[in-house]
Amino acid sequence: MSLALSIAASHPEADTHGDPDLSLRDEIRMLGRVLGDTLRDQEGEAIFDIVERIRRVSTRFHREEDETARSELETILASLPPDQTITIVRAFSYFSHLANIAEDQHNLRRARAQAAGGHNARGTIANALDHAQQAGISPAELRKFFATALASPVLTAHPTEVRRRSTLNHEMRIAELLAERARLDPTPEDLETIAEELRCRVLTLWQTNLLRKTKLSVLDEVNNGLAYYDYTFLRQLPRIYAALEDKLAAIEGEEAKGGEIGSFLRVGSWIGGDRDGNPFVTADVTAQTMRLQSATALRFYLDELSGLGSELSISTIRVQVSDELLALMDAAPQLSQNRRNEPYRVASTIISERLKATAFRLEVADLVGVASRPAVPPYASAAELKHDLDVIDRSLRLHRSTPIARGRLRALRRAVDCFGFHLAILDSRQNSDVHERCIAELFEVAAPGTNYKALPEGTRVALLLRELTTARPLTSPFARYSEETLGEMEMLRTCARIHRIYGPEAIQTCIISKAEGVSDMLELALLLKEVGLVDPAGSSAVNIVPLFETIEDLRNSARVMEQMFRLPEYRKLVDSRGGMQEVMLGYSDSNKDGGFVTSGWELYKAEIELVEVFKRHGVRLRLFHGRGGSVGRGGGPSYDAILAQPGGAVQGLIRITEQGEIISSKYSNPAVGRGNLETLAAATLEATLLSGDAKAPREEYLTVMEALSDAAFAAYRGLVYETPRFEDYFWESTVINEIATLNIGSRPASRKKTRRIEDLRAIPWVFSWAQCRLMLPGWFGFGTAVKQWLAKNPDGLPLLQEMYREWPFFRTQLSNMDMVLSKSSIAIASRYAELVEDVELRESIFGRIRVEHQQAIDALLAISQQPKLLANNPPLDRSIRNRFPYIDPLNHVQVGLLRAYRGNDTDEKVLQGIQLTINGISAGLRNSG
Repeated sequence: MSLALSIAASHPEADTHGDPDLSLRDEIRMLGRVLGDTLRDQEGEAIFDIVERIRRVSTRFHREEDETARSELETILASLPPDQTITIVRAFSYFSHLANIAEDQHNLRRARAQAAGGHNARGTIANALDHAQQAGISPAELRKFFATALASPVLTAHPTEVRRRSTLNHEMRIAELLAERARLDPTPEDLETIAEELRCRVLTLWQTNLLRKTKLSVLDEVNNGLAYYDYTFLRQLPRIYAALEDKLAAIEGEEAKGGEIGSFLRVGSWIGGDRDGNPFVTADVTAQTMRLQSATALRFYLDELSGLGSELSISTIRVQVSDELLALMDAAPQLSQNRRNEPYRVASTIISERLKATAFRLEVADLVGVASRPAVPPYASAAELKHDLDVIDRSLRLHRSTPIARGRLRALRRAVDCFGFHLAILDSRQNSDVHERCIAELFEVAAPGTNYKALPEGTRVALLLRELTTARPLTSPFARYSEETLGEMEMLRTCARIHRIYGPEAIQTCIISKAEGVSDMLELALLLKEVGLVDPAGSSAVNIVPLFETIEDLRNSARVMEQMFRLPEYRKLVDSRGGMQEVMLGYSDSNKDGGFVTSGWELYKAEIELVEVFKRHGVRLRLFHGRGGSVGRGGGPSYDAILAQPGGAVQGLIRITEQGEIISSKYSNPAVGRGNLETLAAATLEATLLSGDAKAPREEYLTVMEALSDAAFAAYRGLVYETPRFEDYFWESTVINEIATLNIGSRPASRKKTRRIEDLRAIPWVFSWAQCRLMLPGWFGFGTAVKQWLAKNPDGLPLLQEMYREWPFFRTQLSNMDMVLSKSSIAIASRYAELVEDVELRESIFGRIRVEHQQAIDALLAISQQPKLLANNPPLDRSIRNRFPYIDPLNHVQVGLLRAYRGNDTDEKVLQGIQLTINGISAGLRNSG
């Protein structure tokens, strides 16, 4: 069968007919055939046969934990030379990548089919507005919400994204081809053309190196992050706003004002500004980051202005224009002599020339590709650029050209409003220990004998407050300071300079990692005062944000904020920021510290207490959720997570980190990216306007949850921190050592050069457990907790089942655990356990893990009343089961390669094979890190 015929045979029909997943299965099979044909052609029939044999045996082992299958797999894999092993790993890895593409396209088709049928899917803005309308919320209330709200995904550079941009570009084109094939009414010639390019793209992928040859620098990470603005954000955000405004106008009916709503959905970034534990993020790197961001925005604006000039061929011979448009032209007479009768083109040229001049003011002309400075004044701010675009808009609307104004110009105006000259709001983050050392040195140089670090908290606070309200600087240009202090002060001066050059929107937030007390926040305030970002009279140019990370920090967070708001000096700073205080909650470290159950519960309780404190002091709370991609780091569906927040926790304000491979899976495809942005906006709207008065959980629920958390905490800590030599088991049974060899991030895996779990970063901790298919941070302790609670409350199961039905928090926690347990495989994990050389240690710890794993599954099924895992989520169940035959072999290969590598096999292809398996397993599991 020709490739074109195989595509035609599996052409996706409308997913509303028959089996809704039939087209997905057909599409995956079709892509598998293309990959299989490529494998045969490039590597030979024998390799293809080996791949198929491994897949079949692996499937048998997974389903039955068959010892015969285990032995057969080991025999096959042991007989393969390194070159063949790498080829097989690449085959299974690419299948996972292709399956992801097909799945995303399938979900998009389903969403379009629903929309075409008049059904607005859950998690869309249209659905949220429908709910608001049904709840009697007026358009005026909705407009007020959009004017004051903020929903912001914040991109972070964490080392779990293992794909290169080259690979992403080819995959995006494959996605486009699948979309074309589904949307068109294809002729045989169309199908042949699509088939040929599909074959070409898959072949190119096969011949492209999956791994980076050099370690990423921070600026490499910045450039990788900027790709998502080109892919998605710059174009899709304006479209979301346009659709939202049109929907709102339709609700308003004849009384519609047609006014624009506030730009409440904005993108943030930590890439290039987060220096906590990353010595490579320097002041120069942050300055370069902002230059790269700004250049990306300006290039986009200039391209759009060029297109706008081509489109706006409107002549004054046919229509009139506004006086303010004529005034805009007269401001640059040397540019308006030609085509005077085509004023819109002239106006576009003038704006473009001023923007080029702005590129010189912003010091990015070389990055934008502007060779000479135009003889026109630059824009002092993005607001000035927006004003000139608004002049064109108003003139078009005044003279019966509204449809034209609603096209490219509308999108460009919104883009300028959202992205300004800075593109992304860049956060600055540093650890409180660094701030403490810097402050201690500054005081010691200014007043020897202060001995700041030895002072009790109360004395520290009094000293900091006195200095904070003193106009005299603490630093001296004539004094000598340590490298660390000089570097930190230079970083903050760079932040102040970025404010001056790119506008105060560029850096709005300074975050304190490991915030534990009042002095931690005041230390940063004092450092900011030294560079002019905090005024001693009581105003601040940035938000000072504590990050509460550990279980203890979460428990103390409300008390710390209560103390802060009682300080008149600090309260002035809050009031200067519009009476809003942001608080960041750390999901990753709290989970590593206390386990999944306790982390989720302590986060929930902290939010309840923070809501009360903020309400009491009349301060608006903005929560910043440090969620990772995996459930073990606070991940899971964003929509459900936001709606499961306690009442009052989402006051129209929410920021959420987007980390690792989650960024590419959410935002590399424009349509998928738009859907994810809509989901964040819709959830924020619903949680604020439709769930604000939601009843608090029953006291009985809280009591039960506290007991479950205590038992789960004891079980988790007992295993991870109290079991002798547990760290040896972890380092030997996972790929934690080998992850460090991948060129996937600029940040070290550990904060210190030790093997202690306490010093390990949460990201490689979770990523390693995902690779060996245990996913331990996402469920361990839950089974024991439920078993112990039921032992004390023999008739308590119906209450737990009621909590699952009635309490969104509890249901969301169990739903996420359901997904994690479904992706885990105790059979495969047993093979990784065999890497632990000490048999007694291996059997003792893995035996405990195996028992807890089964107890967690049993407890989850009993409470959710499901016959099997994911019974309540058939699409996800099918998706995961479809992946196992292609993920599992990678795990088996990885175990064999790890054994060889740790046995001092010097063949460089062994390490390369391990790195490739990490890539493939990550792609197959999707939200693994």
